[in-house]
Amino acid sequence: MRERDLFGSGHTGINFSKYEDIPVEATGVDCPLNVETFRDLGFTEIIRNNIALCGYDKPTPVQKYAMPIIKARRDLMACAQTGSGKTAAFLLPILNQILEGGPSPDYYCYGRPCYPMALVLAPTRELASQIYDEAIKFSYRSIVKPVVVYGGANPMQQMEEIKHGCHILVATPGRLVDMMERGKIAFNNVKCLVLDEADRMLDMGFEPQIRRIVQSEDMPRVGQRQTLMFSATFPKKVQELARNFLDNYIFLAVGRVGSTSENITQKIFLVDESEKRSFLLDLLSGSGISQQNGIRPDSLTLIFVETKKGADSLENYLHRVGYPVTSIHGDRSQNEREEALAAFRSGQCPIIVATAVAARGLDIPNVKHVINFDLPSDIEEYVHRIGRTGRVGNPGLASSLFNEKNKNVAPDLLELLTESKQEVPEWLVAMSRDVAHDYRMNHRGGSRFGGAASGRRYQSGGFGGRDYRQFDRPPRNGGPVNPPVGGGATRGPPTGGYMQSSYNQSYSSGPSQMAYNRQYQPAYTSPTTDWFNQ
Repeated sequence: MRERDLFGSGHTGINFSKYEDIPVEATGVDCPLNVETFRDLGFTEIIRNNIALCGYDKPTPVQKYAMPIIKARRDLMACAQTGSGKTAAFLLPILNQILEGGPSPDYYCYGRPCYPMALVLAPTRELASQIYDEAIKFSYRSIVKPVVVYGGANPMQQMEEIKHGCHILVATPGRLVDMMERGKIAFNNVKCLVLDEADRMLDMGFEPQIRRIVQSEDMPRVGQRQTLMFSATFPKKVQELARNFLDNYIFLAVGRVGSTSENITQKIFLVDESEKRSFLLDLLSGSGISQQNGIRPDSLTLIFVETKKGADSLENYLHRVGYPVTSIHGDRSQNEREEALAAFRSGQCPIIVATAVAARGLDIPNVKHVINFDLPSDIEEYVHRIGRTGRVGNPGLASSLFNEKNKNVAPDLLELLTESKQEVPEWLVAMSRDVAHDYRMNHRGGSRFGGAASGRRYQSGGFGGRDYRQFDRPPRNGGPVNPPVGGGATRGPPTGGYMQSSYNQSYSSGPSQMAYNRQYQPAYTSPTTDWFNQ
């Protein structure tokens, strides 16, 4: 592959030169100091040259703090939005470690299992492919060979690729378990395990597969390997589960870049279910997208729906009314998904309808408008979705169609809008109050949203970005809390911890107009989101 083709796209993340005041908080025992430049990290010449070819002038906030931690061989749980540079934050130190220590002698894998030195797990094919593409860039002109395996592609071709050797394996959990059972992959040489979008993998049905991988007899135990977890949100329940896979880890929280950037305007509209399609056409007409406008690669619109059937139906409807549109969901073949994404990126189809699969990890520049045609049932997913816009320092718009069936998310949505300095419609305040009141009546003695008095689900850390070890009570009789999987040392809450300056916790955002006054509509029943095949 030519150098221009490999590095021509440049950096597609947020322009962090405008975000020097992003809050960063690191908690744990003996946290390594952050750096200010890539030179401070002491990378090998190959890595330094590839960083320059990528056009990276200075590390992003998550890279400044995460890379020294990874380079010090510490376990890490990092909370940072996709687009913040987290893929480079873990790939660059891992590649550097492989180059410094020398590649594994078990390189070619003819007639025996492959022994990767680093394993990166991702929940979707698209995210796995993107991580692999970045690994190819960063390992350019080196002996290190990345390989990717995921479901929906020909397994025989992937096994043939593995035979030629693999130092860094990027995989989805299902396909990796299949490769394990076929005897094609062994973990004896794994020095570093990475879970990207870890919250969703541990919370959306992948936990049995993750445990099957992590607890396999040839996987180095907790404390013997380095384990890294990255995501945009880490709710308390997921943190408690994730701690089973980590040893004496550092928790890193980088401000909610995607969800609270001053470049993103969030709008919430109260719309009857029967009028959502008509209202969607009004939103699209305001963006100026139509068949007559030709290709618009600089202004893309991403529409989220709840189900695969809903994605097909909405795509057909928009096509009939004259919009250049495509769609992506779990029932599409890998070739169909890749073709849809290529048409969307190029602007040939500047509108794409997607299920939640597209919310996780897709790094597409020029997405100017995200529309939640169907709002998700939890606020973490909302944070991931709106993080698709407002990238590369450009302004973005996130519009959400709200009705009675979304009322359970109203308190959390109200909290997010308030914290991010968005304009809040009066009807959302009233609905949040009603939901909280109804819950207290049905569950006397405490509130679902963080305690009877506080009325907050996430407390002051906000949206899964707080280290909950700080609030653990010591175990009774000296017993362990959440003993690690695989026999690692048990650690209690950190003592003598170190915390970076959290700067100013007041997040700014652009003005918002959220007025679409209607009375609350009748309840609407919708199929449960299918997290497993979206």
